[in-house]
Amino acid sequence: MARPDPRSTRVEIDPKAARAVLRGHPWIWREAIRKAPAGLPDGTAVLVCTRDQPFLGWALWDHESPIALRMYGGTQDRPLDAEGIAQSAEHALALRDRMFDLQSTDAFRLCNGEGDRVPGLVIDRYGPVAVVRFDGSAILRWSEAIVEALTPRLRSRGIDCVAVRDPGRGGGMRGVVGRKVPSTVDVREHGMRMQVDLEHGQKTGAFLDQRENRRRVRGLSHGARVLNLFSYAGGFSCAAAIGGALEVTSVDIAHGAHGTAHKTFSLNGLDPAQHLFVTSDVFSFLERAASRRERWDLVISDPPSFAHNERTLTKALGAYRKLHAACSKVLGPSGALCASSCSSHVDHEAFLQTLDDETLGAGRFVVSEVWGQPEDHPSPPCFPEGRYLKFVVLRDRG
Repeated sequence: MARPDPRSTRVEIDPKAARAVLRGHPWIWREAIRKAPAGLPDGTAVLVCTRDQPFLGWALWDHESPIALRMYGGTQDRPLDAEGIAQSAEHALALRDRMFDLQSTDAFRLCNGEGDRVPGLVIDRYGPVAVVRFDGSAILRWSEAIVEALTPRLRSRGIDCVAVRDPGRGGGMRGVVGRKVPSTVDVREHGMRMQVDLEHGQKTGAFLDQRENRRRVRGLSHGARVLNLFSYAGGFSCAAAIGGALEVTSVDIAHGAHGTAHKTFSLNGLDPAQHLFVTSDVFSFLERAASRRERWDLVISDPPSFAHNERTLTKALGAYRKLHAACSKVLGPSGALCASSCSSHVDHEAFLQTLDDETLGAGRFVVSEVWGQPEDHPSPPCFPEGRYLKFVVLRDRG
């Protein structure tokens, strides 16, 4: 893609939006646009300014999204191009070089989009495979050039296969560099082996943002009967079994996910037949379990997002309260509840209110730990939208 001429691609924004940009927020909403050339194509690199400030940074133009511009910084004399985006991603890659010992953990996020100040670019590592995802139609127009610029940087880190999660193919995967993309890949996470389904798995294959919380579950599970709700590929379940759980019950409505969980158990020398895998709607399962007076020592609740936008927030908070109340009814005395939410529209305080005494029982629980996403999922200080993950550990006072 040719470098744009800044004289024809200036976009003027209002002072309020400019203050947010100067503080480091990466998004500019459409209503903040004061002046823009007519008919700008999707993905055009534009110079962002105000009436009084000639240069705030470079951005990519999105002609349809409510987020009209995503900021990439830079200097006025160097227009934004694919190599510049790849250089920004290199800062994220170098940071991960200092975070992980590949002998122990070789599955993590290499670039976290806006969180690493490279909006729309997500790169996840699964051993020798990198999966790239482009969020938004603007940066998608640059995808081929960006992957080409990234490839030598990824290869230098032992990655021999680069794939793109293609939104145009229903989220399917297409290989773009190196060998054919494997349908599954075995990885390590703090020494725990995991099988990742690259072909059919959600996100880029696995939920890497729960890595540290899976390790925390290992530390909570010794001698416990563990219930893992919305268990998906069984990461929390296997972590609990490795941690010494007496028995783990995994519940998910997707029967196929249990197959991946079985393989992960086997990779770690664990017999999946010694544990329970239940295909069921979670709410129905909890209702039946409560009626039979079944109890577990540790309950893990990690549902898919209940709040996809602000309009659904009230309904989502009600769903979390219903779920957490149901969890409390199957938790034994002196047990622990691990409650998680991945919705950016539900902040930490709102989520904690779905775990209050009115929901779980007066005086029964105390919050012992509250966690967000791990270090490979960073966010700028002034970008609360990037701090989406909540993981709360509550203890029954017994």
